[in-house]
Amino acid sequence: MSDNSRHQERQQKLKEKVDARVEDAQQERGIVIVITGNGKGKSTSGFGTIARAVGHDQKCGVAQFIKGTWACGERDLLEQHDVDFHVMATGFTWDTQDKTADTVAAIAVWKEAKKMLADDRYDVVLLDEMTYMIAYDYLPLDEVIEAIQNRPAEQTVVITGRAAHRSLIEMADTVSEVRNVKHAFDSGIKARRGVDW
Repeated sequence: MSDNSRHQERQQKLKEKVDARVEDAQQERGIVIVITGNGKGKSTSGFGTIARAVGHDQKCGVAQFIKGTWACGERDLLEQHDVDFHVMATGFTWDTQDKTADTVAAIAVWKEAKKMLADDRYDVVLLDEMTYMIAYDYLPLDEVIEAIQNRPAEQTVVITGRAAHRSLIEMADTVSEVRNVKHAFDSGIKARRGVDW
């Protein structure tokens, strides 16, 4: 048997398995995606999902936690495509060092996020860096879970950030963990516009 014949045989078996799984997946509903871990790319992945949905003419909303007032390439682009943004705009908690102010800012953004989670016009809602809000006790976990569980059935929610609470992981339909193998910053390389922000 030639290499090409063996390859075709393996690929045909693989195709049959994939086709069977596709056939079995008949449930249609929005899902909850958690993208967590210590590596770079969690928010990038979340925004990639938003960009994909926008490309399919879907209505999207973004709540950004732990973001500052600096330029945000994703926001600058996606707002041009009617993506709604609600931004905490206080920066990193280690910069502010003011739990009261950070909590107030987080609650204000969460209030807007809850409106999106209750609105069936939104196909996809990104809760960017939400995991920190729970880890730092800025937002009540039970309230976050309840809002996500009670969202419209067709709405997909993407949650990003390190150290996702186990309750978020259990509730999610899809969980991806981004692992840090190597990072330019650790070698003293500055964050780059268009790549890191």
